[in-house]
Amino acid sequence: MKCKDLVSVADLERDDIDKLFALTAEMKASCKRGDTDLCLAGKTLGMIFEKSSMRTRVSFEVAMTQMGGHAIYLTKHDINIGERESIKDVSKVLSRFIDCIAIRTYDHKTVTELAGCSSVPVINALSDYTHPCQALTDLFTVKEKLGTLDNVKIAYVGDGNNVARSLAFLCAKLKVTCIVATPENYGLSEEFLGELENSVKDKDSYIKQITDPEEAVKDADVIYTDTWISMGEEEEAETRRKDFEGFQVNSKLVSHAKKDVFVMHCLPAHRGEEITDDVIDGKHSIVYDQAENRLHVQKALLKLLINR
Repeated sequence: MKCKDLVSVADLERDDIDKLFALTAEMKASCKRGDTDLCLAGKTLGMIFEKSSMRTRVSFEVAMTQMGGHAIYLTKHDINIGERESIKDVSKVLSRFIDCIAIRTYDHKTVTELAGCSSVPVINALSDYTHPCQALTDLFTVKEKLGTLDNVKIAYVGDGNNVARSLAFLCAKLKVTCIVATPENYGLSEEFLGELENSVKDKDSYIKQITDPEEAVKDADVIYTDTWISMGEEEEAETRRKDFEGFQVNSKLVSHAKKDVFVMHCLPAHRGEEITDDVIDGKHSIVYDQAENRLHVQKALLKLLINR
Protein backbone atom coordinates (compact mmCIF):
# COMPACT_ATOMS: atom_id res chain seq x y z
CA MET A 1 0.00 0.00 0.00
CA LYS A 2 1.15 3.50 -0.77
CA CYS A 3 0.07 4.87 2.61
CA LYS A 4 2.00 4.22 5.83
CA ASP A 5 -1.08 4.63 8.05
CA LEU A 6 -4.83 4.18 7.86
CA VAL A 7 -6.19 7.24 9.62
CA SER A 8 -9.16 7.66 7.31
CA VAL A 9 -10.49 6.38 4.00
CA ALA A 10 -8.95 9.51 2.44
CA ASP A 11 -5.51 7.89 2.90
CA LEU A 12 -6.35 5.17 0.39
CA GLU A 13 -6.04 5.25 -3.38
CA ARG A 14 -8.20 3.06 -5.59
CA ASP A 15 -5.27 0.69 -6.21
CA ASP A 16 -4.80 0.29 -2.45
CA ILE A 17 -8.46 -0.65 -1.98
CA ASP A 18 -8.44 -3.11 -4.88
CA LYS A 19 -5.28 -4.74 -3.53
CA LEU A 20 -6.75 -4.92 -0.02
CA PHE A 21 -10.00 -6.51 -1.23
CA ALA A 22 -8.17 -9.06 -3.38
CA LEU A 23 -5.90 -10.04 -0.48
CA THR A 24 -8.87 -10.19 1.90
CA ALA A 25 -10.69 -12.66 -0.37
CA GLU A 26 -7.53 -14.74 -0.69
CA MET A 27 -6.85 -14.79 3.04
CA LYS A 28 -10.49 -15.56 3.89
CA ALA A 29 -10.46 -18.52 1.50
CA SER A 30 -7.19 -19.78 3.00
CA CYS A 31 -8.61 -19.46 6.50
CA LYS A 32 -11.68 -21.49 5.54
CA ARG A 33 -9.41 -24.21 4.12
CA GLY A 34 -7.43 -24.27 7.35
CA ASP A 35 -4.24 -23.04 5.70
CA THR A 36 -1.80 -21.21 7.95
CA ASP A 37 -0.04 -18.00 6.87
CA LEU A 38 2.40 -16.96 9.59
CA CYS A 39 3.36 -13.81 7.71
CA LEU A 40 3.50 -11.71 10.90
CA ALA A 41 5.52 -14.14 13.02
CA GLY A 42 7.52 -12.18 15.57
CA LYS A 43 5.48 -9.00 14.97
CA THR A 44 3.52 -7.15 17.67
CA LEU A 45 0.43 -4.96 17.42
CA GLY A 46 -0.19 -2.45 20.21
CA MET A 47 -3.88 -1.68 20.70
CA ILE A 48 -4.74 1.54 22.51
CA PHE A 49 -8.45 1.43 23.42
CA GLU A 50 -10.03 4.43 25.14
CA LYS A 51 -13.46 3.09 24.11
CA SER A 52 -14.77 -0.36 24.95
CA SER A 53 -15.14 -2.89 22.16
CA MET A 54 -15.95 -6.49 21.36
CA ARG A 55 -15.64 -6.91 17.57
CA THR A 56 -12.71 -4.53 17.10
CA ARG A 57 -10.63 -5.93 19.93
CA VAL A 58 -11.32 -9.59 19.23
CA SER A 59 -10.90 -9.31 15.46
CA PHE A 60 -7.54 -7.53 15.73
CA GLU A 61 -6.22 -9.91 18.39
CA VAL A 62 -7.35 -12.99 16.48
CA ALA A 63 -5.92 -11.56 13.25
CA MET A 64 -2.46 -11.19 14.80
CA THR A 65 -2.65 -14.64 16.42
CA GLN A 66 -3.69 -16.36 13.18
CA MET A 67 -0.78 -14.73 11.35
CA GLY A 68 1.74 -15.75 14.00
CA GLY A 69 2.01 -12.38 15.70
CA HIS A 70 0.99 -10.98 19.06
CA ALA A 71 -1.31 -8.19 20.25
CA ILE A 72 -1.03 -6.08 23.41
CA TYR A 73 -4.24 -4.50 24.75
CA LEU A 74 -3.77 -1.11 26.41
CA THR A 75 -6.72 0.63 28.07
CA LYS A 76 -7.11 4.27 29.06
CA HIS A 77 -5.99 3.26 32.56
CA ASP A 78 -2.78 1.70 31.21
CA ILE A 79 -1.68 4.75 29.22
CA ASN A 80 -4.10 7.68 29.70
CA ILE A 81 -2.70 9.06 26.47
CA GLY A 82 -2.47 12.83 26.29
CA GLU A 83 -2.86 13.25 30.05
CA ARG A 84 -0.38 11.08 31.93
CA GLU A 85 1.96 11.24 28.95
CA SER A 86 1.90 13.27 25.76
CA ILE A 87 0.66 11.68 22.54
CA LYS A 88 4.04 12.42 20.97
CA ASP A 89 5.97 10.57 23.67
CA VAL A 90 3.61 7.59 23.63
CA SER A 91 3.92 7.37 19.87
CA LYS A 92 7.70 7.59 19.79
CA VAL A 93 8.23 5.11 22.62
CA LEU A 94 5.77 2.53 21.29
CA SER A 95 7.42 2.82 17.88
CA ARG A 96 10.62 1.46 19.46
CA PHE A 97 8.81 -1.58 20.89
CA ILE A 98 6.15 -2.70 18.44
CA ASP A 99 5.45 -3.02 14.72
CA CYS A 100 2.01 -1.39 14.42
CA ILE A 101 -0.44 0.63 16.53
CA ALA A 102 -4.23 0.40 16.40
CA ILE A 103 -6.11 3.06 18.33
CA ARG A 104 -9.79 3.30 19.27
CA THR A 105 -10.43 6.74 20.69
CA TYR A 106 -12.82 9.66 21.00
CA ASP A 107 -10.94 12.60 19.51
CA HIS A 108 -9.86 12.12 15.88
CA LYS A 109 -6.93 14.50 16.48
CA THR A 110 -5.44 11.89 18.79
CA VAL A 111 -5.18 9.50 15.84
CA THR A 112 -3.69 12.07 13.48
CA GLU A 113 -1.13 13.24 16.04
CA LEU A 114 -0.19 9.68 16.96
CA ALA A 115 0.32 8.78 13.30
CA GLY A 116 2.30 11.95 12.66
CA CYS A 117 4.84 11.08 15.36
CA SER A 118 5.00 7.31 14.82
CA SER A 119 7.63 5.50 12.77
CA VAL A 120 5.41 2.40 12.57
CA PRO A 121 1.98 2.13 10.91
CA VAL A 122 -1.01 3.51 12.82
CA ILE A 123 -4.53 2.18 12.21
CA ASN A 124 -7.62 4.11 13.19
CA ALA A 125 -9.76 1.44 14.87
CA LEU A 126 -12.47 4.07 15.44
CA SER A 127 -12.64 7.75 16.30
CA ASP A 128 -15.64 10.00 16.73
CA TYR A 129 -15.05 11.34 13.21
CA THR A 130 -14.39 8.24 11.16
CA HIS A 131 -14.27 4.42 11.18
CA PRO A 132 -12.24 3.30 8.13
CA CYS A 133 -11.89 -0.38 9.07
CA GLN A 134 -15.67 -0.67 9.24
CA ALA A 135 -16.22 1.00 5.87
CA LEU A 136 -13.65 -1.24 4.18
CA THR A 137 -15.37 -4.27 5.67
CA ASP A 138 -18.77 -3.00 4.55
CA LEU A 139 -17.83 -2.51 0.91
CA PHE A 140 -15.86 -5.77 0.81
CA THR A 141 -18.96 -7.57 2.12
CA VAL A 142 -21.22 -5.93 -0.47
CA LYS A 143 -18.82 -6.90 -3.26
CA GLU A 144 -18.57 -10.44 -1.89
CA LYS A 145 -22.37 -10.83 -1.82
CA LEU A 146 -23.19 -9.14 -5.14
CA GLY A 147 -20.05 -10.11 -7.05
CA THR A 148 -19.45 -6.50 -8.10
CA LEU A 149 -19.74 -2.90 -6.94
CA ASP A 150 -20.84 -1.67 -10.36
CA ASN A 151 -24.31 -0.08 -10.41
CA VAL A 152 -24.83 -0.84 -6.73
CA LYS A 153 -27.05 1.37 -4.58
CA ILE A 154 -26.62 1.51 -0.81
CA ALA A 155 -29.20 3.26 1.36
CA TYR A 156 -27.86 4.35 4.75
CA VAL A 157 -30.71 5.14 7.15
CA GLY A 158 -29.98 6.76 10.49
CA ASP A 159 -27.44 9.12 12.02
CA GLY A 160 -24.77 10.85 9.91
CA ASN A 161 -22.08 9.63 12.30
CA ASN A 162 -18.54 8.27 11.93
CA VAL A 163 -19.78 5.08 10.26
CA ALA A 164 -21.91 7.03 7.78
CA ARG A 165 -19.03 9.38 6.94
CA SER A 166 -16.57 6.56 6.28
CA LEU A 167 -19.14 4.60 4.26
CA ALA A 168 -19.98 7.63 2.12
CA PHE A 169 -16.32 8.49 1.56
CA LEU A 170 -15.44 4.97 0.45
CA CYS A 171 -18.53 4.73 -1.76
CA ALA A 172 -17.53 7.97 -3.49
CA LYS A 173 -14.00 6.65 -4.07
CA LEU A 174 -15.35 3.39 -5.49
CA LYS A 175 -18.15 5.08 -7.48
CA VAL A 176 -20.92 3.35 -5.55
CA THR A 177 -24.21 5.20 -5.12
CA CYS A 178 -24.89 5.92 -1.45
CA ILE A 179 -28.10 7.63 -0.36
CA VAL A 180 -27.84 8.92 3.21
CA ALA A 181 -31.23 9.40 4.86
CA THR A 182 -31.17 11.22 8.19
CA PRO A 183 -33.48 13.50 10.16
CA GLU A 184 -32.92 17.24 9.77
CA ASN A 185 -29.73 18.38 11.52
CA TYR A 186 -28.30 14.84 11.71
CA GLY A 187 -26.82 14.65 8.22
CA LEU A 188 -23.23 14.54 7.02
CA SER A 189 -21.41 17.62 8.31
CA GLU A 190 -20.27 20.48 6.09
CA GLU A 191 -16.71 19.86 7.30
CA PHE A 192 -16.90 16.29 6.07
CA LEU A 193 -18.53 17.21 2.75
CA GLY A 194 -15.75 19.74 2.14
CA GLU A 195 -13.11 17.10 2.83
CA LEU A 196 -14.90 14.69 0.51
CA GLU A 197 -15.11 17.31 -2.24
CA ASN A 198 -11.36 17.88 -2.04
CA SER A 199 -10.71 14.16 -2.45
CA VAL A 200 -13.44 13.07 -4.90
CA LYS A 201 -14.42 15.77 -7.37
CA ASP A 202 -17.50 13.96 -8.72
CA LYS A 203 -18.83 13.05 -5.26
CA ASP A 204 -22.29 14.47 -6.04
CA SER A 205 -22.75 11.78 -8.67
CA TYR A 206 -22.63 9.11 -5.97
CA ILE A 207 -23.42 10.66 -2.56
CA LYS A 208 -26.83 12.16 -1.92
CA GLN A 209 -28.52 13.29 1.31
CA ILE A 210 -32.26 13.20 1.91
CA THR A 211 -34.64 13.07 4.87
CA ASP A 212 -37.08 10.43 3.56
CA PRO A 213 -36.12 6.83 4.46
CA GLU A 214 -38.67 5.27 2.10
CA GLU A 215 -37.34 7.29 -0.82
CA ALA A 216 -33.77 6.35 0.12
CA VAL A 217 -34.37 2.60 0.06
CA LYS A 218 -36.28 2.60 -3.23
CA ASP A 219 -34.46 0.18 -5.61
CA ALA A 220 -31.67 -0.23 -3.04
CA ASP A 221 -29.40 -3.27 -3.17
CA VAL A 222 -28.37 -2.72 0.45
CA ILE A 223 -29.99 -1.04 3.44
CA TYR A 224 -27.54 -0.07 6.18
CA THR A 225 -28.18 1.31 9.63
CA ASP A 226 -26.30 1.99 12.85
CA THR A 227 -27.15 3.01 16.39
CA TRP A 228 -28.83 6.38 16.88
CA ILE A 229 -26.88 6.97 20.10
CA SER A 230 -23.13 6.55 19.92
CA MET A 231 -20.78 6.32 22.90
CA GLY A 232 -20.49 9.74 24.49
CA GLU A 233 -23.99 10.77 23.39
CA GLU A 234 -25.95 9.08 26.18
CA GLU A 235 -27.23 12.40 27.56
CA GLU A 236 -28.97 13.01 24.21
CA ALA A 237 -30.66 9.60 24.18
CA GLU A 238 -34.28 10.67 24.70
CA THR A 239 -34.03 13.60 22.30
CA ARG A 240 -32.46 11.41 19.64
CA ARG A 241 -35.09 8.69 19.99
CA LYS A 242 -37.79 11.27 19.30
CA ASP A 243 -35.89 12.87 16.41
CA PHE A 244 -35.29 9.49 14.75
CA GLU A 245 -38.90 8.32 14.83
CA GLY A 246 -39.69 6.98 11.36
CA PHE A 247 -36.07 5.99 10.65
CA GLN A 248 -36.27 2.47 12.05
CA VAL A 249 -35.24 -0.30 9.66
CA ASN A 250 -38.25 -2.58 9.92
CA SER A 251 -40.15 -4.90 7.59
CA LYS A 252 -42.27 -2.05 6.24
CA LEU A 253 -39.22 -0.02 5.24
CA VAL A 254 -37.50 -3.08 3.76
CA SER A 255 -40.57 -3.74 1.60
CA HIS A 256 -39.85 -0.52 -0.32
CA ALA A 257 -36.45 -1.80 -1.49
CA LYS A 258 -35.58 -4.56 -3.97
CA LYS A 259 -37.04 -7.96 -3.14
CA ASP A 260 -33.54 -9.40 -2.68
CA VAL A 261 -32.14 -6.44 -0.74
CA PHE A 262 -29.43 -7.06 1.84
CA VAL A 263 -29.61 -5.47 5.29
CA MET A 264 -26.45 -4.47 7.16
CA HIS A 265 -25.64 -3.14 10.62
CA CYS A 266 -22.13 -2.61 11.99
CA LEU A 267 -23.22 -3.64 15.54
CA PRO A 268 -23.78 -3.34 18.42
CA ALA A 269 -27.48 -3.12 17.56
CA HIS A 270 -30.19 -1.72 19.80
CA ARG A 271 -32.90 -4.16 18.79
CA GLY A 272 -36.30 -2.55 18.65
CA GLU A 273 -34.77 0.88 18.24
CA GLU A 274 -32.92 1.48 14.94
CA ILE A 275 -33.66 -2.06 13.69
CA THR A 276 -36.25 -4.70 14.52
CA ASP A 277 -35.66 -8.32 15.48
CA ASP A 278 -37.48 -9.70 12.45
CA VAL A 279 -35.17 -7.77 10.11
CA ILE A 280 -31.82 -8.33 11.77
CA ASP A 281 -32.66 -12.05 12.18
CA GLY A 282 -34.48 -12.32 8.85
CA LYS A 283 -33.67 -13.52 5.35
CA HIS A 284 -32.33 -10.17 4.16
CA SER A 285 -29.77 -9.80 6.96
CA ILE A 286 -26.05 -10.25 6.28
CA VAL A 287 -25.11 -8.64 9.58
CA TYR A 288 -23.08 -11.58 10.90
CA ASP A 289 -21.24 -12.13 7.61
CA GLN A 290 -20.40 -8.43 7.79
CA ALA A 291 -19.13 -8.83 11.37
CA GLU A 292 -16.97 -11.83 10.45
CA ASN A 293 -15.38 -9.94 7.60
CA ARG A 294 -13.85 -7.44 10.03
CA LEU A 295 -11.37 -10.22 10.84
CA HIS A 296 -10.44 -10.95 7.25
CA VAL A 297 -10.20 -7.32 6.12
CA GLN A 298 -8.02 -6.42 9.10
CA LYS A 299 -5.77 -9.41 8.53
CA ALA A 300 -5.13 -8.19 5.00
CA LEU A 301 -4.67 -4.61 6.22
CA LEU A 302 -2.15 -5.65 8.89
CA LYS A 303 -0.20 -7.76 6.41
CA LEU A 304 -0.01 -4.94 3.86
CA LEU A 305 0.94 -2.24 6.39
CA ILE A 306 3.41 -4.20 8.52
CA ASN A 307 5.15 -6.16 5.74
CA ARG A 308 5.81 -3.14 3.55
